[in-house]
Amino acid sequence: MHDQDTTKYRIHLVVQADGVVDRSDVVGAIFGQIEGLLGSELELRELQRQGKLGRIDVKIQSKMGKSYGEITIPTSVDRAETAILAASMETINRVGPCTSEIHVQSIEDVRITKRTQIIERAKALLLEFEEPGIDPDSLIDAVRESQRIEKIATIGPDNVPAGPNVLVSDAIIVVEGRADVINLLRAGIKNAVAVEGTSIPKTIIDLCRKKTATAFFDGDRGGDLILRELLEITDVDFVAYPPRGESVEDLSRKEIIKALRNKVPIEYVLEDRVSEYLLSQKSEPIVRSYPGQEGEEVLSSTSEPVNGTDDEPVFENGSTPAEDEIISCECPDERDPAVRETDDAEEETRPRTVFSHIREVKNRGTARLIGPGGEVKNELSAGEIEEKLGLMDDDLEGVVIDQEVTQQLLDQFTMLGIRYLAAPSFTGIVRMPATIRLIPFR
Repeated sequence: MHDQDTTKYRIHLVVQADGVVDRSDVVGAIFGQIEGLLGSELELRELQRQGKLGRIDVKIQSKMGKSYGEITIPTSVDRAETAILAASMETINRVGPCTSEIHVQSIEDVRITKRTQIIERAKALLLEFEEPGIDPDSLIDAVRESQRIEKIATIGPDNVPAGPNVLVSDAIIVVEGRADVINLLRAGIKNAVAVEGTSIPKTIIDLCRKKTATAFFDGDRGGDLILRELLEITDVDFVAYPPRGESVEDLSRKEIIKALRNKVPIEYVLEDRVSEYLLSQKSEPIVRSYPGQEGEEVLSSTSEPVNGTDDEPVFENGSTPAEDEIISCECPDERDPAVRETDDAEEETRPRTVFSHIREVKNRGTARLIGPGGEVKNELSAGEIEEKLGLMDDDLEGVVIDQEVTQQLLDQFTMLGIRYLAAPSFTGIVRMPATIRLIPFR
């Protein structure tokens, strides 16, 4: 006998006979007329003996000298063989002494039906047994969060709080306190380490010198002070800023990723004249509007940022915050009045920055080739740059061009071996160069 637990499909058929017939006539017609039709592998009696064909259920009634009914045949063979069996039933043209017609109404997948029943029953059970105020999703999140928090460790003789990947990762994120490390762990970032106060531990000083370090402090006065101290005593590669007035420990995962994606390369912080003045002289935080923050103002003591993308933070799934590696900067047209008083002789000895080159090139339709140390190697019309790329000196640090850069032009610049390329916009870029930093300016 066919085991109902092994049933995969049910064939549903309708039968009509021109005369009065009963169940035995229908079953006899099925076995009699299908026998030998499908070969030995699909012989009905052999399938029943093997338990692959269940009991043929027939419900039939007679009315006005004709018979009508339904036939159900359970099977545990595969889909193709079930379809062949169903199609073969439609070849039956006589039931008992009467002419008849049999048609396939449907083929039911019993497993789908069972899954639907399980889902509906599970929903009912969940509503029945769920305690008021308990959200199953919250329970799952709480368990996952506790697992991440348990991974927080202490490293070095100073016992500073750190994520599990700090010692093995090539990059670290320096935050203020243990709560910030925990919040970054919730976001899947496992390479954060906390300074825990304004006295920077020696462990963090050593880590910053050995690894690519990103400072990520709160957007308040305390965060500014810790950043200033960190910059004075060790090496920092990038600075990331939370939204104005926000604490890192209160940020959502999206806000954390956005802030880290828009991190500022430290060379632009230290080399820019306004930033240097503010870091050494200011007594109150300065409010600036950063590009990439969707109009939000960010509390900072640094210059307009250029969003770095090297050495992104390590995530739990091994990914980085974003595939887009274009840096963004916004160059001010006005300088701080206090800085205008800087002595001209001091200005002449100061290395030229990419910001100063951008200010001098933008809106002039020119292209400037910049050598090591920031000196101008050559300057020409932006329209001529593509024709003369092959004749240019290999000893170039970067290019600032007042023209839209396409993928074709970017590929040509890549062959020059430059470190950065600044332009008003980059259009249709699908292959990001690994060696060039792209700097859009407005």
